[in-house]
Amino acid sequence: MTIYDELVARGLIAQVTDEDEIKDLINNGKATFYIGFDPTADSLHVGHFMALCLMKRLQMAGNKPIALIGGGTGMIGDPSGRSDLRQMLTKEDIEHNCDCFKKQMSKFIEFGDDKAIMVNNADWLMDMNYIELLREVGVHFTVNRMLTAECYKQRMEKGLSFLEFNYMIMQAYDFYRLYQDYGCNLEFGGDDQWSNMLAGTELIRRKLGKNACAMTINLLLNSEGKKMGKTAKGAVWLDAEKTSPFEFFQYWRNVDDADVIKCIKMLTFLPLEEIESMECWKGQQLNDAKEILAYELTKMIHGEEEADKAKEAAKSLFSGGGAAPVDMPTFIITDDLITDGQVGLLNLLTACGLTNSNGDARRAIANDGAISIDGEKVTDPKHMVTVADIPSDGIVIKKGKKHFRKILKA
Repeated sequence: MTIYDELVARGLIAQVTDEDEIKDLINNGKATFYIGFDPTADSLHVGHFMALCLMKRLQMAGNKPIALIGGGTGMIGDPSGRSDLRQMLTKEDIEHNCDCFKKQMSKFIEFGDDKAIMVNNADWLMDMNYIELLREVGVHFTVNRMLTAECYKQRMEKGLSFLEFNYMIMQAYDFYRLYQDYGCNLEFGGDDQWSNMLAGTELIRRKLGKNACAMTINLLLNSEGKKMGKTAKGAVWLDAEKTSPFEFFQYWRNVDDADVIKCIKMLTFLPLEEIESMECWKGQQLNDAKEILAYELTKMIHGEEEADKAKEAAKSLFSGGGAAPVDMPTFIITDDLITDGQVGLLNLLTACGLTNSNGDARRAIANDGAISIDGEKVTDPKHMVTVADIPSDGIVIKKGKKHFRKILKA
């Protein structure tokens, strides 16, 4: 099976511009491709994970990745998939986030002159004056056509700022510069980026002529990556300081039954034959598949030792025996929750994030029987937790089988 056929079999390809040329490029290790990462936070999250896995797969097949850090475009913010304006970041924030991205990517992608490179689009965008941008890039695009792009439609309903409107031509210019400076012939991105990717291809063809466009190919990632990265309480980060290895493991251990095989195909490097044998799994076997998924991905991001610890900690916790893992999501009881040395369980459940409100907490206790403290089910919504009785290593409150917090006293 060729690498292109494997990408198809794993469900990674949604759209392409020139399939025959793409096959020739990546099957023969001739692709120099880029994926852009805007530094909107100081850590990558699991929504970026698919892109990193794809970069690794293609690098293993002899192709050369370019990780484009959006130090310039990050000053504006991509409107794709947004209903409101992104938070404006300072130049210092963006530089810090870029440094964090580089550190994380270096653990995953093999960098070197002949292997993979990192490039920051601030190197050309920050020194480019506006008149130069308009003459160099803007002249090749019509406003009418730009407004038909899917990435702008949602923002048009509430108001698309002129700042964001410039994002497409800046991303197009990125591809043009990477093509000129680094021989980049292929761009990868999510389906919400398709219009921007086509804009880059068109810019290269307009400026350099048809003879130069044969290698300006785009391959589009399936939209599954955009569904990842968020939980009810926020992002799942690749940085262990933001999301512990145990939390990371549990995130993947708790994926929906319908998604587990899909995620194993897209994100792990297990052989397809082995994965296909799991497609008929049901019941407890699906839980086994989820554990395989969680372990493989935790090992990739945090290393085998941390993956082993997370796996054993999960078994210990959910079997009802052993101590709570040290990196379990933790909540420290604050003074405002304490009355006469006690904390009401309803308030505690809501404060620590296991429930959305006291009403939600009451239903979880009284109706669902879903709450337990250190393995003991609690059925009284008026239950009080005595702070002095909490041991130094805390207590564990669980909601159902999947949600838990270690509770510590200050």
